[in-house]
Amino acid sequence: MISAPLVIAVSFAYLLVLFAMAYFGDRRAEQGRSIIANSWTYALSMAVYCTAWTYFGSVGRAASDGVWFLPIYLGPTLALALSWLIILKMIRIAKAYRITSIADFIASRYGKSHLLGGLVTIITVIGIIPYIAIQLKAIATGYALLTHDSVDGFRAVHETHWFQDSTLYVALILAVFTILFGARHLDATERHEGMVAAIAFESVVKLVAFLAVGVFVTYGIYNGFGDIFSRIQAHPEYARLLSFEGASTAGYGGWFGMVLLAMFAVIFLPRQFQVTVVENVNEEHLRRAAWLFPLYLLLINIFVLPIAFGGLMHFGVGSVDPDTFVLSLPLSHGMEALALFVFVGGLSAATGMVIVETIAVSTMICNDLVMPWLLRSKRFSRSAHPDLSGLLLVIRRGAILIVVLLGYLYFRLAGEAYALVAIGLMSFAAVAQFAPAMLGGMYWRGGTREGALAGLLAGFGVWVYTLMLPSFAKSGWLDPAFLEHGLFGIELLKPEALFGLQGLDNISHALFWSLAANIGCYVFVSLMRAPSALEASQATLFVDVFKREGATATTLWRGSAEVRDLQQLVARFLGQGKTVRLFREYARQRGYAGINSIPADAGLVHFAETQLAGAIGSASARVMVASVAQEEPLGLDEVMNILDEASQVRAYSHQLEEKSRQLEAATEELRAANEQLKELDRLKDDIMSSVTHELRTPLTAIRALSEMMFEDPEIDLVERKRFLGIIVSETERLTRLVNQVLDLAKIESGHAEWHNTDIDMRELVEHAIDSTRQLFSDCGAELVVSLPEQAPKLLADRDRLHQVLLNLLSNAAKFVPKEGGHVRVELVSDDREVRVEVEDNGPGIAPQFLPYVFEKFRQGGDQRDRPQGTGLGLPISRQIIEHFGGRMWVESPPGRGACFAFALPLNKMRSDSADAEQ
Repeated sequence: MISAPLVIAVSFAYLLVLFAMAYFGDRRAEQGRSIIANSWTYALSMAVYCTAWTYFGSVGRAASDGVWFLPIYLGPTLALALSWLIILKMIRIAKAYRITSIADFIASRYGKSHLLGGLVTIITVIGIIPYIAIQLKAIATGYALLTHDSVDGFRAVHETHWFQDSTLYVALILAVFTILFGARHLDATERHEGMVAAIAFESVVKLVAFLAVGVFVTYGIYNGFGDIFSRIQAHPEYARLLSFEGASTAGYGGWFGMVLLAMFAVIFLPRQFQVTVVENVNEEHLRRAAWLFPLYLLLINIFVLPIAFGGLMHFGVGSVDPDTFVLSLPLSHGMEALALFVFVGGLSAATGMVIVETIAVSTMICNDLVMPWLLRSKRFSRSAHPDLSGLLLVIRRGAILIVVLLGYLYFRLAGEAYALVAIGLMSFAAVAQFAPAMLGGMYWRGGTREGALAGLLAGFGVWVYTLMLPSFAKSGWLDPAFLEHGLFGIELLKPEALFGLQGLDNISHALFWSLAANIGCYVFVSLMRAPSALEASQATLFVDVFKREGATATTLWRGSAEVRDLQQLVARFLGQGKTVRLFREYARQRGYAGINSIPADAGLVHFAETQLAGAIGSASARVMVASVAQEEPLGLDEVMNILDEASQVRAYSHQLEEKSRQLEAATEELRAANEQLKELDRLKDDIMSSVTHELRTPLTAIRALSEMMFEDPEIDLVERKRFLGIIVSETERLTRLVNQVLDLAKIESGHAEWHNTDIDMRELVEHAIDSTRQLFSDCGAELVVSLPEQAPKLLADRDRLHQVLLNLLSNAAKFVPKEGGHVRVELVSDDREVRVEVEDNGPGIAPQFLPYVFEKFRQGGDQRDRPQGTGLGLPISRQIIEHFGGRMWVESPPGRGACFAFALPLNKMRSDSADAEQ
């Protein structure tokens, strides 16, 4: 047993950590630096699906039904794998039309109906209250088990007075937390970044805690999976749990029903819709979440069977509630610290669900129950100017508190009547009633408001009759006789064997009949009449969202309005400051000078309605906009004609855009080709100017000396030999210049010859040094060589690389000072490349000349002081190195000489050279 103050202190400390996490997330969001804008956080937030039911109830179900706990997790895995395009379409619709909840989604699709939104909200509240009670029951049971030295601790706590029940205060704390970080802003389409960050953190905590207890049971109490499963097989009363047929009597029909129920739940539960659709930051995150979330489900369930079987073998059947095995097993082995950590994990699972669920439900209550009532109130409609954003925030916060307290009330009244799984599956079956209206509305234009109403009422009515009323009867609130004999004693009306259908568990049975009634009424009533003009327009926008993306919303409105009236209307719900910012941004995006310059056209009306939809729901937004704008009603034929025309215009627009893009691309290519031609023409002029200049210098010297010897035959022999030596030197210079120009031209045109062989880079560097050693001796420079004992062999042209090395070494010899000259040559290699560096201690290269070192006919340094050369050696060397996939560069720190270096990649050189030879 653990002391109650310690459990409370740890729990409060954990909740404070969540406060800090949520506060940090909100602050970063306000600064424009989101911490949730990544797919990992998105996938972890989707793990809010794993509530206290997963944490405790899965083990309990596995202890009684074996592998039958799996469908609840196979369903979400299949949903994400097979239906992610459906979820993507929901996200696109929600972003395009500022959908804030499931009720808003359905109401908006079917003509923005208040009645339909209100019905969805009522179904959600009734269906979700038992699920919130699960979380409170899990916390109460865990607390009682930790602090009472008895497995009946929960019963002892449950029988106390309500004001002495710690679960009430836990519920109130959760409500406060949800209000602080989930109802701070009125615009429900603003992301609750702090809440999402806290939920992602909770998902990590509950996963680590569950894995910790799983490892302890599997490898601490027993000797691994094999040991546990072999022991279970040795017990005949437990061996059936390993068999698909022996663990349950529901059969394949029940298995399919559970998988289908879970598939619907992971999409249509209000909390899942909130984190998956409303809180989505980037549609691309869904792709990664499609496999990350199933991976999370696998990890959190991998130890469910070992814990369940370990608990059965340790405690036996009936002595300990299987839902508490994750806590009772560590406690029975003296692992209080582990048990406390596992309790914190269960607290994470429960709080995450309550927070997100109540935020989603409070938005629905405010927008689809309270707002329609306020709109019908004369006092509300007469108040034209006051800021109502504060009132709506109070409504949402009050709704959060009421929903949590209703969950606590259900916990107090029926907390002991059902296991965790049974209560959770009832809620799953309730939200499954949204599937026909939502899926049909996304893919079938013929669905109508009356059809959706009929389907929801029929499906929910069957759910109440086949699940809710039997739960009341089993809790002692109703006479259980109708369970045995049916309503009015009619056998065919037995709620758990309706119309004689037997062989299914009560959940699958209720799911079958409720969906059958729902789909049948939805389709039949929808086919009885054509959709109205508004329903048809909304149907087209939803069904074709990938094609239209909201663009035709403005074309389906015709009438007149005033900018000032629309601005004042939006300000009533969003506040004056925020409204001014929104309208200014709208004007800026459309190129208007200011708010007063905005035309009161269909686009502005749609913009105002969209902004209001985020605060009060699409149905209420339409009513409010209609109160200040004079709309001309459109008939169904007009709507369809507009949509057809819009489709044709959009098709033509797409064709024109495509043609425009092609013309722009062609123009850009022509512009680039023209610039290239201009550059080539300029280079041609530069080269011709440089070549003629370089040729003129030696030719002038040769001519002058030749004329001197021709005109003065009496020149002495020594002077004549000196003149002839100069002439020979200048002739050689001319030859080098011509050869280098031809060589460069061949390399750049791709006509140069390359003779690739295996080269030992150490030997090649040594050979180049030997060839130039006399140069360094003549200038009195010290040559320092650093070579490894072995260097990798390269497949390249030996003569070309030798040419590069000679050029770098001769350049270094030219620029070293006359006294104290120093040249360093280094060869280094690794797994990726070979690098050669030649560094001198000469004057270096001024920073302004560094960009031009490798240009043709350009040399660094002052024109008067630099040694004689053609300016082609370095450009040719760089072309050779780049041909082999390498790079050449120069570094010249001020006052520290210059270092020329090149690097050649090992693998690329071999593959490129081999390709060239082939």
